[in-house]
Amino acid sequence: MENKYLEKIKLGQIEKEQLEAELATAGNDQNKLQTLGKKYSDLQEMLTSGQVVLKLEKEIEQLTTDLATTTDEEMQNMMNEELNNLQAKLDQEKTNFLDIIEPADPRDNKNAIIEIRAGTGGDEAALFAADLFRMYSRYAEKQGWAMKILSDSQNPLGGFKEVIAEVTGKQVFKHLKYESGVHRVQRVPETEKAGRIHTSAASVVVLPEAEEIDLKIEAKDLRIDTFCAGGHGGQSVNTTKSAVRITHIPTGLVASCQDEKSQQTNKEKAMNVLRARLFAQEQEKRDSALSSARKNQMGTGDRSDKIRTYNYPQDRISDHRLQMTWHNMNIILDGGLEPIVTELLKAEGGKHES
Repeated sequence: MENKYLEKIKLGQIEKEQLEAELATAGNDQNKLQTLGKKYSDLQEMLTSGQVVLKLEKEIEQLTTDLATTTDEEMQNMMNEELNNLQAKLDQEKTNFLDIIEPADPRDNKNAIIEIRAGTGGDEAALFAADLFRMYSRYAEKQGWAMKILSDSQNPLGGFKEVIAEVTGKQVFKHLKYESGVHRVQRVPETEKAGRIHTSAASVVVLPEAEEIDLKIEAKDLRIDTFCAGGHGGQSVNTTKSAVRITHIPTGLVASCQDEKSQQTNKEKAMNVLRARLFAQEQEKRDSALSSARKNQMGTGDRSDKIRTYNYPQDRISDHRLQMTWHNMNIILDGGLEPIVTELLKAEGGKHES
């Protein structure tokens, strides 16, 4: 292993010990525990992968030495076969290790904020937005992630005019980032008596959750308003000013949260959303320098892009960027997104292809 990677492992061991000390003194601060816990988990994954690489390198070195001193032909054949197997394992583990410490997209390991808004189509669009939210919720569940609503606005039929949620877990942004864009649905609405197919749409925005170290937000640039919450947080939230709206004055960006009974918790979650939006805004400026080839392949990720069509009568989902189609819609809408996500990640490529 190269010296720079050995140094990375050495520094990782030191950082791990520091994180263990911080976790021991974090008390009941759930936000701090969650942040430190994710860092610790990511670091442990890197160290474990690095140790596997070092172990395989040592085994190959020892076997190569033994092979050089062996004259028995049958034994040489067995050793050569074992060397080939070990080398294949080493190549794979090195790829895994490099993907962890030098991901193709540095944001891949981040948690995400997902925003779903009903577009053209009225109540039918809101119902479709709810279908999309359920699809992502079920997908998150299958991945072992946690998904929590931060704010939502429902229509009388149970659809979402807008819903914003936080998704936490391993490599969340990596697997959800290409969901950003306009999703179109073609189906006969439940309210349609004539049986005509309608076309509606909902937009999805997926933002990498930004930590405080990612960008500096000055307190003087924020306006914080509190108000009585309603809806998703439960009955008691309607009687106190627990909901929080934060405005970033220089950019005009606004984030709010009303899901928790605690005003402080809502403030922290609204700040997470605002920080993610500011981080995404900065990232968009950097992304303008991406190669035109990649932009043509993957799209810009802008919410104006129509990325996917869900055609109910024909039981098919078409991704317009990939120019691919899947059937068995019920499975995909029940969280079976993995085949589509896999194809999107393949199209992305990356620095360390396996």
